Amino acid sequence: MAFENKFIQQRIEKAEALRAEGINPYSNDSQRNTTIEKYLNVNSDIEEKEDKRDENRHYIISGRIKFFRIMGKASFIKIEDESGMLQIYVTRDNLPEGFYNTVFKKLVEVGDIVEVGGFPFITGKGELSLHCSEFKLLTKAISPLPEKFHGITDKEIRYRKRYLDLIMNNEVRKTFQIRSKVISLTRRFFEDKGFLEVETPMMHPIAGGANAKPFVTHHNALGVDRFLRIAPELYLKRLIVGGFEAVFEINRNFRNEGMDATHNPEFTSIEFYWAYKTYKDLIEITKEYFQYLFEHLNLPTLLPYGDIEVNFGNLTELPLIESLTTVGGVPAEVVNEKEKIVEFLKSKNITVKPGMNLGQLQGELFDEFVEEKLIDPTFITEYPVEISPLARRDDENPAITERFELFIAGREIANAFSELNDPIDQYERFKGQGEAKEAGDDEAHEMDEDFIDALSYGMAPTAGQGIGIDRLVMLLTNEHSIRDVLLFPAMKPVYNEEKIEEEG
Repeated sequence: MAFENKFIQQRIEKAEALRAEGINPYSNDSQRNTTIEKYLNVNSDIEEKEDKRDENRHYIISGRIKFFRIMGKASFIKIEDESGMLQIYVTRDNLPEGFYNTVFKKLVEVGDIVEVGGFPFITGKGELSLHCSEFKLLTKAISPLPEKFHGITDKEIRYRKRYLDLIMNNEVRKTFQIRSKVISLTRRFFEDKGFLEVETPMMHPIAGGANAKPFVTHHNALGVDRFLRIAPELYLKRLIVGGFEAVFEINRNFRNEGMDATHNPEFTSIEFYWAYKTYKDLIEITKEYFQYLFEHLNLPTLLPYGDIEVNFGNLTELPLIESLTTVGGVPAEVVNEKEKIVEFLKSKNITVKPGMNLGQLQGELFDEFVEEKLIDPTFITEYPVEISPLARRDDENPAITERFELFIAGREIANAFSELNDPIDQYERFKGQGEAKEAGDDEAHEMDEDFIDALSYGMAPTAGQGIGIDRLVMLLTNEHSIRDVLLFPAMKPVYNEEKIEEEG
């Protein structure tokens, strides 16, 4: 904190001057009895009256000063709380003698948090305001706010100083209010469906439940390394083995991978597991979930997202191999031949990792030519078994799995499948993943013998799904960077942090 900044020094001096006047610049005796939103709603009837003021009503409201205009013996300020903005009319004659000239005009300024008491009235310009008869400073801000008309345009500052971003930008606050509602509604939806909310470990002995590179930490008391959770899947399925039939967890996951517009190393998702159901049941409950969210958030089903519109009333299903030709434009004679896929990818100047099997190559085709073209919600089904190590094989075609991923606006939002509950098959798939890891795939799944042991006791036929909350909120709020829906996104260290790390 650069207290030597001259503007901060001036405000510190004003804080000291307030103390000299017997005023605590950081008091803790607020008497607020209403919010700005409630005040505006309750007093909207004054506009209908011939007398545009009501001195019989008295309110005490608190908020941050966002606007300050002095006009001699009277002034207008605007204060803001979480619910809205309100204009306050302050006059010399309505405050204690000397207060207006000595304190209000000289020591109070934009950014300070204040409490005002008074009655409602309508200004000559027709704005419902509050006529101030009591004024109290609650918190003196010693750092000045950014210039009002330009706000904060530097995204680096917005992300690093989210508190300042929230002060200056109402729309940012609305985004995070929607995020909070989405999480609350998600919890309510699954509870109403009979699911039990549970909590599973965030430090794992094995980085399991997904193909991802983990963060590593050390457990001092046990003397062992642990991996921050990349997914809660294997623990949630252990609970199904134990007899719970419908469980969910709104969870934080950690993946030690790259950062971009849709990836943050720490992210939020919901995973849920449902005994005696299949992935087809998950498609139906997902449709219900989206309908529930849109109804309770009062959103239109045709939702703008940047330059496109997403029709949430049009949820379709499409097998992955079929999508390669119908959406991706890959020739039909290519999609089922390993050598032809490699040749096709190289002809498009796409690097092919050595040793990729047919399923992995088909996944590569999908990533390159299909994913970004899926605008309306699309359930891509029938994934190759080679890229679905935890999903149940299809009974009629063992080369594919009973799995879907949901894509919206060109991005994956959800992943789901009928769970593999054959312990022998699961063991062999883990072995295959281990071989891939030895060959250089650092995101391949490790062998989890305890999970195999759990499956050996018998897990009911089960379907499971994960939905990315961050990406979902991006869609619902028309945000195009995951950092805009995370209150405190991961950021590169600034100089002081780097220096501390080096010296440490």
